[in-house]
Amino acid sequence: MKHPSSREFYAYWDEKRDGAPAPDRSQLEPGPMRALLGDIFVLSYDPNGGYPFRVAGTRVCALLGSDVKGKQFSSFFAGQDRQDIEDIVGVVCEEKLAAVAGISAVAANGAKVPLELLLLPFSSRAHAPLSLTGLLTTFEDGHENLRDFTLTSWRYMGHPPQRFAPRILKKLAIARGFMVYEGLI
Repeated sequence: MKHPSSREFYAYWDEKRDGAPAPDRSQLEPGPMRALLGDIFVLSYDPNGGYPFRVAGTRVCALLGSDVKGKQFSSFFAGQDRQDIEDIVGVVCEEKLAAVAGISAVAANGAKVPLELLLLPFSSRAHAPLSLTGLLTTFEDGHENLRDFTLTSWRYMGHPPQRFAPRILKKLAIARGFMVYEGLI
């Protein structure tokens, strides 16, 4: 991650997940991230709907040129990059992996604008729609109404550390009434 906002949001998300693959949506509170709220968004996990925005900060809306609630996240990407970003969002949500991407967009004056995109999963809850959160920010201030987003790079942030019980306790947890003792005749 190159942008300080991405690093700060990732550190907060990582702290809240506390060794789990992803934190619950309710664990992320706006107070500690007050300065970043304008760059943060939440997407619905709806592959057929292009991953619509559930909520987006004011700076995200300014970058994209309007209030984006309900609009398809993937529709802001051009050509083949639309399929690539849909694949990345799918991996983030389904595999519970964080992803960071470099993006280039076109400004109203035709200039290329570099951005950074951070995508972070939420843990799944029964009877609740799947969603994920993210942060979109530019490296240069003063840009609005960006279009034709293209991916310049992306990577997944490895499998998160998980808490493992000692092997014997794992076996006992799985056994449930039937136990095979190895080595006994």
